[in-house]
Amino acid sequence: MRIPAHSVCTAIRDDIVSGVFERGSRLTEEVLARRYGVSRVPVREALRTLESEGFVVTRRHAGACVAEPTEQEAADLLEMRMLLEPLGAARAAQRRTDAHLKVLRGLVRLGQERVRRSEGEDLRSLGGWFHETLAQASGSPALIALLTQLRHKIAWMYAVEQPARPADSWAEHGALVDAVARGDAERARLLAAQHAERAAAAHRLRRADRQAAGGARVRTSQHPVNIAGARH
Repeated sequence: MRIPAHSVCTAIRDDIVSGVFERGSRLTEEVLARRYGVSRVPVREALRTLESEGFVVTRRHAGACVAEPTEQEAADLLEMRMLLEPLGAARAAQRRTDAHLKVLRGLVRLGQERVRRSEGEDLRSLGGWFHETLAQASGSPALIALLTQLRHKIAWMYAVEQPARPADSWAEHGALVDAVARGDAERARLLAAQHAERAAAAHRLRRADRQAAGGARVRTSQHPVNIAGARH
């Protein structure tokens, strides 16, 4: 069975974002292949992809390591998101399908319902799905890829606190969907810019612990690779 490199890449990326592999820690092909139950070939390909995305760096005498982004690099990511999300919203107003609109409205209803019931534990994941769907509605593969990568890296670098007034946040989501439904690109762009600027205030830069020497520290739980797309 050949495991696709993109599945291995997703597994490693998820473990980097969640902190299983600490910043600066080594990522050896042998250890990763054993951890995910794959050969070294897809691991090698995955590490090249993750290096191009900025999650991994190659160091002399150490090989592949988890990147250690600076505070300026982290700040730049938020600024890029505040520029790209409004563009995505404007494109969504022009290119969204009825299916996109149905999902967006459903997520807004769910979010507002959770707020009314004070069930805040689901709001973060619902918000993530909302912004992912909005990006998909832009109909631009390049923009979708950039926004997806930004979300992954921001989740890695920042701890996100829940908004003090979640009802206001979901009201903003609802207004944005209304603009997208009307095909009002400029209104969607403006609302997305305002929403992204307010949301950025809830981001707190993570202070990752420095790892002691001796390679990557890995949690005991294993992260099996999703092999649904594997080819025999």
